[in-house]
Amino acid sequence: RLCAKFADYRPDDPSSFRLSPQFSLFPQFMFHLRRSQFLQLFNSSPDEAAYYRYVLSREGTTNSLVMIQPTLLSYTFEGPPAPALLDAQSVRPDAILLLDTFFHVVVFHGETMAAWRDNKYHEQEEYASFRQLLEAPQSDALMIMESRFPVPRYIVCDQHKSEARFLMAKLNPSVTHNTDGAGGGAQVFTDDVSLRVFMEHLMKLAVQQ
Repeated sequence: RLCAKFADYRPDDPSSFRLSPQFSLFPQFMFHLRRSQFLQLFNSSPDEAAYYRYVLSREGTTNSLVMIQPTLLSYTFEGPPAPALLDAQSVRPDAILLLDTFFHVVVFHGETMAAWRDNKYHEQEEYASFRQLLEAPQSDALMIMESRFPVPRYIVCDQHKSEARFLMAKLNPSVTHNTDGAGGGAQVFTDDVSLRVFMEHLMKLAVQQ
């Protein structure tokens, strides 16, 4: 109803749906909110759910937005750390990701990065740049943790390992077992809809007379 009130569209024509710049990010925040621990209580105890909601209610706007839509940074050899889309296609074998959900800070190593680290390439002088790349997200994670209360849980994980679920669960499932995966990225094993499907359904409902 809110999108129907503030959007421009032709009745019964979803392709004509347009939101103003002030509202353009609203649907994706709603998409992530409905998938968050504030509304999805599966596998959470009543105490955990109450704690998450209490912290959300007492924090300011910036931290509340991070809780709803976490921030993601990508570290590669291609340049300095850069913001990445909270999407399955951001997972690359040759990248390290830093996820900040407010409650968790996750350093996620792509498959290639994890293999190079396990082979101890970073301990060799000729791979000093790789050592710096490994250290950069960990230093940034510590900076986040030092400035936050309550202190978030710190997780270091590798692609395809069990703790990778802390990152994969927050990503938009644009690549799943039901897609062809032609665009790259890592598969998210879920039956939840992607942001694209969510937006298509939202536009269809908003333009209905």
